[in-house]
Amino acid sequence: MGEYVIKLPDVGEGVAEAELVEWNVKIGDIVREDTVLAAVMTDKATVEIPSPVDGEILWLGAEIGDTVAIGSPIVRLKVAGEGNVGAATETAAPPKPPVNDDGKAKSATAEPAPQPIRAEAAPVPAKPAASSAKPASGAVQRGAPRAEGDKPLASPAVRLRAKEAGIDLRQVAGSGPAGRISHEDLEAFIQRGPQTGKASGLVRNDAVEEIKIVGLRRKIAEKMKLAKSRIPHITYVEEIDVTALEELRANLNKEKRTDRPKLTLLPFLMRAMVKAIAEQPQLNALFDDEAGIVHQYGGVHIGIAAQTPGGLVVPVVKHSEARDLWDCAAEVNRLAEAAKAGTATREELSGSTITITSLGAMGGVVTTPVINHPEVAIVGVNKMMVRPMWDGSQFVPRKMMNLSSSFDHRVIDGWDAAVFVQRIKALLETPALIFVEG
Repeated sequence: MGEYVIKLPDVGEGVAEAELVEWNVKIGDIVREDTVLAAVMTDKATVEIPSPVDGEILWLGAEIGDTVAIGSPIVRLKVAGEGNVGAATETAAPPKPPVNDDGKAKSATAEPAPQPIRAEAAPVPAKPAASSAKPASGAVQRGAPRAEGDKPLASPAVRLRAKEAGIDLRQVAGSGPAGRISHEDLEAFIQRGPQTGKASGLVRNDAVEEIKIVGLRRKIAEKMKLAKSRIPHITYVEEIDVTALEELRANLNKEKRTDRPKLTLLPFLMRAMVKAIAEQPQLNALFDDEAGIVHQYGGVHIGIAAQTPGGLVVPVVKHSEARDLWDCAAEVNRLAEAAKAGTATREELSGSTITITSLGAMGGVVTTPVINHPEVAIVGVNKMMVRPMWDGSQFVPRKMMNLSSSFDHRVIDGWDAAVFVQRIKALLETPALIFVEG
């Protein structure tokens, strides 16, 4: 028998480290070749690490949430044959396997390094009784309020203290003769807090759960911290009458052609943004604030913020300027499904030059979107509502929606931001313009 060390493989071009987000095995497990041992994450892409050999898990080299360098040992296996333990001794990252005086690795029967064990939360002990005195036979049951008009027995001093504390003595159980309430009973009631016993069924919950921020949630946290700490945001909100747009969308969807996907609002917004960017290309850019350079792109690569079971990801519709309405819709659908299934590639989750964020029907009236660093603009879609609007002679029902858009105020002036949003507004309110070329 021998030992086989598995190192973290290269999980992507240019990636030097990855975060361990999941263990699928534990010490003592028997695994087969191609068994998935763990999952690591980098740049929002999750990669599974399979076992190249059969064996028994002896050692795990990291905990969930740890950042592991490419090439670092992460698993030791006991395997049939000699294994590759000699190669593992070349790295200083994990504890070296024990060796004999002649420098050769000891047999696989050597005891593996202990695996860190997460301590379980100790149960909260029950609070001791406030008084050990045994209640008299006529005492009121603890926690059971007295009936209306049933005057509690207590000394004037106890009554005064209860009044100052705002306590109804009918709720306090007495341990003295005939249920007389003592200072000790009042103190115990104060310590325990007001309760109505079985009548309400309400109990205190003092549990505190510690949740480690790992994986995609940690990536999101780091991205949001970077964006808010380095980008001075300006948010511009404008309301848009989408009545005509919704009528057009409904009519186009009635055709039900097999070669065309169902249209949502997003493809129309994407095409409107492409037209607006053609007039203001400085909005389609990435700002390298350390070098002081704005990289302005010709291709419009629109990131679509999508909620997944693991958190928020931003798949990217590349070259939206070269896609028509239905092509945009089809690509959005494809990327959204891949993101939710966790199969989106690093290429599909990177490279955006401007982003759309939408919460759908729960989009709220106004939001303050956080820019997807290092982009300079983000367009936020709020929920659509039917509101009475004055047409000059009467109020008429119109479908209205707000756009909440944020801009990097270091490189985008407020005037330019307003012009950009107003151009999008004009295109969405007169949707025929979206189809006009040039």
